[in-house]
Amino acid sequence: MGKFKNLRVWDEGIKLAANIYHITKQSLFSKDFGLSNQIQRAVVSISSNIAEGDERGSNKEKVYFFNIAKGSTAEVITQLHIAHRIGYINDESFKKLEDQAEKIRASLKNLIQSKGGYNPIK
Repeated sequence: MGKFKNLRVWDEGIKLAANIYHITKQSLFSKDFGLSNQIQRAVVSISSNIAEGDERGSNKEKVYFFNIAKGSTAEVITQLHIAHRIGYINDESFKKLEDQAEKIRASLKNLIQSKGGYNPIK
């Protein structure tokens, strides 16, 4: 079975989640319950699905959950763009968070490929 806590991408997902929770507790963002709740749920889904996938028995199952985690990462990136455009996140914070999320997305893509999963998104 998996050792998800040893996966760098799992740890990076945890760090991103902590950063997202921190930013959603600030000023205007904290008052937008819909967007703050949605981005929090999506970011928690990243490491949760990495852990669940890593604990699965077959590579097919692992790939399935790693793809869900990658999808959640794309969701977080989208929500960061929305939050930035409406003024909830300044340029510096946006860039830092987006870079974190993009690195996670790339790591998941590589992890999926290493398990024999097809990934048409480059």
